[in-house]
Amino acid sequence: MKTAIIYGSTTGNTEAAANSLKDALAPLGEVSVCSVTDGFGDAADADLVLLGSSTWGIGEMQDDWIGCEDLSGLDLSGKHVAVFGTGDQTCYTDTFVDAIGILAESAQKAGGKLIGQWPTEGYCFSGSTATREDKFVGLVLDEDNQSGLTDERITKWAEQLQKEMAE
Repeated sequence: MKTAIIYGSTTGNTEAAANSLKDALAPLGEVSVCSVTDGFGDAADADLVLLGSSTWGIGEMQDDWIGCEDLSGLDLSGKHVAVFGTGDQTCYTDTFVDAIGILAESAQKAGGKLIGQWPTEGYCFSGSTATREDKFVGLVLDEDNQSGLTDERITKWAEQLQKEMAE
């Protein structure tokens, strides 16, 4: 199985998460990682596409994604797609990780089958476009307030993705 991880990162937190996910998903097969500034890399040939972004300002996409967040030019038909992102639940409590909500919606419009929903328990926020019912649309990491949970969350999410891919 081939996995393509495409991310945008300003401070390096989302890039670090992308590389940790690469290591965690390596048992599944070939995993490539690239910045969205380099294009969509191996997404066309991948079975699983992971899209990552931090949220900036008040619910905005990370700068590298500006102009690329509309995935309509990318054919994700028949591909499993999962999103992950970083955000600050304390300072941006009402727009927490909105960027992954934008990516998830765009990926679905491009034909991707969204997997990897993540529980909202353990986070303290008042609003997010990245929630569907009681779950986030993908993995949520908060390096500003919960960095000690990042490795465990990545490991658990990678295991979850493996199970969902097998279904």
